[in-house]
Amino acid sequence: SLLYLIPAVKGVEFGAGFALAETYGSLANDPLCLKDGKVVLGKNDAGGINGGLTNGAPVTMAVAVRPTPSIGKKQHSVDLVKKEEREIEIKGRHDACIVPRAVPVIEAAAAIAVLDAILEEER
Repeated sequence: SLLYLIPAVKGVEFGAGFALAETYGSLANDPLCLKDGKVVLGKNDAGGINGGLTNGAPVTMAVAVRPTPSIGKKQHSVDLVKKEEREIEIKGRHDACIVPRAVPVIEAAAAIAVLDAILEEER
């Protein structure tokens, strides 16, 4: 939930994430297999997390970041004072893409969440 405090974040998925919503349960299972005498997952659709707990597989996460709305193109809007529709044009210096700035923030938020879980376990 910490990731949703980042304003541009609109979605978070672990493993196959949102794609699993479009498939069947029989295809979404992470089958157990034997490899060198050890039990391992045949794939990692769950992204290393089952029922809120890590399962020993690598934890994989993807985050959806919305595009920057402050662009140099005219856009339709409403003048709230005059209560009329109008075209606006944003002027000034704005990021064309916020993803390069968002990545370290997302990584830091994920690290804080993991550390918080570790510290909570030690209490």
